[in-house]
Amino acid sequence: MHILIVTDQHPDSLGGVQVSIRLQRRFLERRGHRVTIAAPALHRAGYRTAMEDRDAYVDLPSRPITKDREYGISWPGARTDRVLAEALASRPRVDLVHVQGDFWGALIGIRAARGLRVPIVHTMHNHVDEGTRAVTPLAPLAFQGLRGWRALALGRSRGPVSPAARGAWHYLAELAAEAEIVTAPSRHFADALQAGGVADEVLVTPNGVDDEAIEEVAPRPRSERERPTLVWLGRMSQEKRVLEFVEAIAESGIDADVALHGAGLLLPRVRRRIEELGIGDRVTIPGPVPYLEALAAMRDADALVQTSMGFETQGLTPFEAAALGTPTVFSDPEIADDVAVRPEWRVADGSVGALARTLREAVAELAAAGGSLRVQEGESRRFLQSARTDEMLRLYERALG
Repeated sequence: MHILIVTDQHPDSLGGVQVSIRLQRRFLERRGHRVTIAAPALHRAGYRTAMEDRDAYVDLPSRPITKDREYGISWPGARTDRVLAEALASRPRVDLVHVQGDFWGALIGIRAARGLRVPIVHTMHNHVDEGTRAVTPLAPLAFQGLRGWRALALGRSRGPVSPAARGAWHYLAELAAEAEIVTAPSRHFADALQAGGVADEVLVTPNGVDDEAIEEVAPRPRSERERPTLVWLGRMSQEKRVLEFVEAIAESGIDADVALHGAGLLLPRVRRRIEELGIGDRVTIPGPVPYLEALAAMRDADALVQTSMGFETQGLTPFEAAALGTPTVFSDPEIADDVAVRPEWRVADGSVGALARTLREAVAELAAAGGSLRVQEGESRRFLQSARTDEMLRLYERALG
């Protein structure tokens, strides 16, 4: 079959969703299927689409929306429709649209599916309610704006919308009404979508971890160290709580090396705060790194620290860490429940003090164990993309049926 994936951000930009989409494409193609990914063109300095990806990507007209030009927006309208239709004209007929976005990607994907007259599978990745409330006190107005934008781009919903859905949930319910199947990458987010009235049934389709990358990185020997090492990976933005993590490191007084991998709008503030707190001897910022290097950093670390709360719809890094044998310090208990491996450490609440206490506990146990506290190797198989692709293909067949 030919699957058109439409998403909010270019698959080569930074982010867990983008990693999962690249993996899905590769594993679907290995099963003999064709995948085309439509997303906003990437404006990062020096970026060029790799030769092997040119036939799989459709770069939609876009404008950068962040200072580092990592992320962009494509306007859902006639011009974008035309670019996408022209690109698809030279490809085999599309059988199904898989929407993997919740903003302009969703609107563009729904418009495309209507024009192609094919079914939609919609995977919702963004906790729009929690994420919007975390960054602005004007969230209710933002939700009204999203609904107005959706109505402008799509008109009336093609299916029923639950009267119980309110705010951001109502906006997502209007998108879900267009889909044959609605999925979410974790049980806790699927439950939240159903409770919010987004859809009567939301199936769970977790993002997988790259089989080959795990096979390449997992056998590597871990480096020698005099004290435990902790690693943090992600976008340095408010909802990821990276500044709270820096404060907790200082408050905890842990004797450990901590590496922060990633970039984002808060990076200058993170650098400044590390200097102000005088913890530069313990905390380093390698910045954004290629995927294999990120996995290698997780493999080498004694523990991953996951700091966001109530925002992640899956939180892929703890799954990747578990596949590599590395335990996690969890701030979000719902992500911990989804990963469900031992050893683990759970932060009691969202305060910096609670995170500091848990960091002290984890580092003390890791130091005492001398690097031997690891997730059992047999747990890793269920996190791999090969297993996830089997599940997704069954859903595609159900949608087409």
